[in-house]
This record gives sequence, structure tokens and C-alpha cells, in this order.
Amino acid sequence: MGPSKPIRPTAIVVEDDDIQREMLALLLEESNFQVLQCEDAETAAMALKARHPSLMVTDISLVGKMDGVELAHFAQQQNAGMRIIVISGHPLPRPLPPGATFLTKPVYATTLLAEAGQ
Repeated sequence: MGPSKPIRPTAIVVEDDDIQREMLALLLEESNFQVLQCEDAETAAMALKARHPSLMVTDISLVGKMDGVELAHFAQQQNAGMRIIVISGHPLPRPLPPGATFLTKPVYATTLLAEAGQ
């Protein structure tokens, strides 16, 4: 038996643009997160319930019925202690839940990782 690895925290990345989602996921994986990628809020909502991540990064504009702001509120109801980062190229349309962070695109790696708390 070798030394046990510390459990990596789980992060969810919600972004309907494949390339942006991959980039965000890679950044977080490099800073030791286990990353679940979701392309819409409905899939992310199921993952939030099933996996209890410690971080969620979501774009505001998503395909489907729920946008990133609604998803942020849902995520906080599921887990009040989760770090929530919402990103967009546009101004925030409605208030985010308390404690959530809003970043405008382009999001720089250093900013994202500082907010992710790793």
C-alpha cells in the first residue's frame, strides 16, 4: 500500500461552448480539481445533486431553460458553502446569490484560480 492520495475537490464547469469549457476544465484540473463538464444547466443541476462539488464555474448564457444566474441560485440552495463563479461577456442581468463571484470575459487564468481558492 502506497501513501494515500488526498481526495481532489470536485468542480463543475458549465459552458455550452466546447472550446471554452475544455479550457476552463484544463485550468482547474491543473490546479488539482476533479472536473465535471456540463453543457447545460439541467445537466449541471443533476450533477450538483449527485456529486456535491466544492466549486461551480458557469457561463450566464446557456442552452436550455435555465441560465447561469438561475443555476447559481439553485447551486447555493443545494450547498451554501460552495464557491460559485459566474462568467459572461455581458453585464450581469440579475443579482447573483450572496457569495457568488462575477467575472467578465475574457477570464484570465490567474483570476479564475484565485477565485477558485486553490
